[in-house]
Amino acid sequence: MEATEKRRVHRRGVLEYAGWALCVLVGGGVAYTLVSNENYQWDVVAQYFTAATVLKGLVLTLVLTALTMFFGTILGLVIAILRVSKVRPVRLLASGYITFFRGTPVLVQLIFWFNIAALYPNISVGIPFTDVSQAVDVNALMSATTAAIVGLSLNVAAYLAEIIRGGFASVDKGQLEAADSLGMSGRTKLWRIIIPQSMPSVVPAVGNQVIGMFKETSLVSVLGVAELLQSVQLIYARTYQTIPLLIVACLWYLVMTLALSYPQSLIEKKYSRSKSRVATGAGAPPLPLDAALTSEAR
Repeated sequence: MEATEKRRVHRRGVLEYAGWALCVLVGGGVAYTLVSNENYQWDVVAQYFTAATVLKGLVLTLVLTALTMFFGTILGLVIAILRVSKVRPVRLLASGYITFFRGTPVLVQLIFWFNIAALYPNISVGIPFTDVSQAVDVNALMSATTAAIVGLSLNVAAYLAEIIRGGFASVDKGQLEAADSLGMSGRTKLWRIIIPQSMPSVVPAVGNQVIGMFKETSLVSVLGVAELLQSVQLIYARTYQTIPLLIVACLWYLVMTLALSYPQSLIEKKYSRSKSRVATGAGAPPLPLDAALTSEAR
C-alpha cells in the first residue's frame, strides 16, 4: 500500500475535547429551554404545522421559487452571453443591468414593480409604424403575485448572469482555440463547447441560488402574497399566537431547505468527481475533444 493511500490518523488535543464539552453544554442548555419554557407552545405548533392555510402558503412558495428560477435562469443566460460579447455597447448594457439589480435592495424592487402603474398606467403593445396596437391596463396586469415573480426573476437573473459568466471563464482556452481551428461559428462554439464545459462550475452555485431564493420569497409577504410567511401572519393576526406560528414557518423553511440541499450535494459530488478524473489525467483531454469535433465537422 502506498503512503498516499494510507488512512490518516487524527490526534485529538485538549482544545478539541474542550470544544466538544462546550458544544454539549450549549446544546443541552438550548434543549432544556425548548422543553421547559411553556411560552413556545409546542402544542400550538403541532396544531398549525399541517394546517390547510399553511400548506397552501408552502405550495405557493415552492411555485414562486420554481417560476422565479426558471425565468431568472433564462434571462441570466442571455445577460451572461451579452456580458461576454465583443460588441462594447452590448457589454456595457449588460453590465449596467447587473450593477443596478445587484446594487439595489430586493424589497425596494418588489415594491417598485408592484407600484409600476403609477409611472405607466397604460401601455400600448403593437406593431411599430402601423395602426395595430392593443392597450394594456398595467394596474390590472401587475397583481401582487405578478409583481413578485417579475421582481424576483429580474433580481436573481443579475446574480445568475455573473455565475454563468464565471463558468464561461472557467473553460480552458485550449478548447476554444480548438473550436476556432475547426472553423466553428460563435453560436456553435457557445452551445457545443462553452456551456457544456462550464456546467461543473455553474450548477453548484445555481443550487445555492435556488435555496436562497426559496427563503427570499418571504419578502413578497409585504405585497400581500399569501405565501408561507404571509399565511402564518394571517393566522397569528387572528389568534395572537405569534411565536408558535413563526416557529411553524421556520420549521417549514428549514425542512424544505434540507430537502433542497440533498440533491444539490449529490450534483456537487457528481461534478467534483468528473473534474477530479480530468485533473488526474485519465486520458489526454485536448485530443479526444479535437477528434470528436473533427468527426462532427465532417
